[in-house]
Amino acid sequence: MSHATASMKTAIPLRIVFAGTPEFAVPSLCALTNAGHAVLAVYCQPDRPAGRGLKPRICPVKRTAETLGLEVRQPRSLRSAAVQAELKALNADLMVVAAYGLILPEAVLTMPRLGCVNVHASLLPRWRGAAPIQRALLAGDDNSGISIMQMDQGLDTGPVLSRTEIHIGPDMTGGELHDALADTGAALLVAVLEDLGRDTIQGIAQAEQDACYAAKIEKAEARIDWRRPAIEIERQVRAFNPWPVAFSEHNGQSLRIWRAHALDAQTTEPPGHVVAEGREGIDVSCGHGVLRITRLQMPGKRPVDSQAFLNAHRLIGSVLG
Repeated sequence: MSHATASMKTAIPLRIVFAGTPEFAVPSLCALTNAGHAVLAVYCQPDRPAGRGLKPRICPVKRTAETLGLEVRQPRSLRSAAVQAELKALNADLMVVAAYGLILPEAVLTMPRLGCVNVHASLLPRWRGAAPIQRALLAGDDNSGISIMQMDQGLDTGPVLSRTEIHIGPDMTGGELHDALADTGAALLVAVLEDLGRDTIQGIAQAEQDACYAAKIEKAEARIDWRRPAIEIERQVRAFNPWPVAFSEHNGQSLRIWRAHALDAQTTEPPGHVVAEGREGIDVSCGHGVLRITRLQMPGKRPVDSQAFLNAHRLIGSVLG
C-alpha cells in the first residue's frame, strides 16, 4: 500500500505513545502525526556517546520528535515502577513500537486499551529478532516485507495484524531495503490503526514451524572469507552496505567493499587472488566462482568506483584476505 493510499483514509484519532530509536522508525512517527493521531509522548533509548569526542549522539527519532514539538522520554528501562507510573498516567489507547531496542515488560504490554503494536521489518514468522533486513539479504531471500504485529511477551511472536511484501531486487543493498521497508511500514501502520480504531481487524497467529531468528549483526561478520562461493560474498557485500561494510585485508590494510557482484565464471586461481582488473571492475577468485568488485574504499579515503580506484592503485596478481 502506498503512502497516498494510506493517508487518504480518514483516521479515527487515537491517543498513542510511540517508542522507537533509529532512522527506520522516523517515517512511522511522521505518518502517525500526519494521520491526525495524538502522539502523547515519544520514548527512545538514552543518548549514547559517539564519535572521537564521545559526545552524546541524539537518535533520529528524538530529533524528529523535537522538530514535531512532541515530548521525548528516554528511560534506561521500562521495568521500574516510577517509569511505568509515568507511562500509565498518559492514559494511551495504544503504544506503537518501531525498532525501539528495549524490552517491554508485561505490565507495559497490557497498559494501553488496545495494547502494543510493533512495526517489524520482515514477513513474520520469518526473521524474528534484531537484524531481519540483513539476515534476509544474507540468506538470499527473494522477498522481504513489513509485519504489523500485536505484541506479546515473546520475541516478535505475537499475532500478525497485517503484512505487506516487498521484492528484493538483484542489486538491492541493506540500506536500500531498509528505506523501502521504513516507508512501507509507515503506510501500513496508518491503515492498520484505522481498522484497530474501528475494531475491524483481528490478528492471525504465527506458524511456529516457519519461525527463524535474525541475530544481531556483529562487525566481525563483515570480514570476507574468499573460500566461500562468490554468490554468498555478493550477498554479504549487499547486506552490510551501509553498515558495517564488508571488508578484506590487502597489504596489512583493511579494504572496504561497497559494491560487488558474482560472475558466471570460473578460475583455477586459489581463493582471494585478484585475477583481472579493468573498466568493468576488479575480479577476485572465490571458493566457487569469481566476484567482481565495482566500488571500494581504502582506509582514510572516500569510497570510489573501481575505475577511479585503479587510476591510483594496482591489485592484479595480489592476494586479498
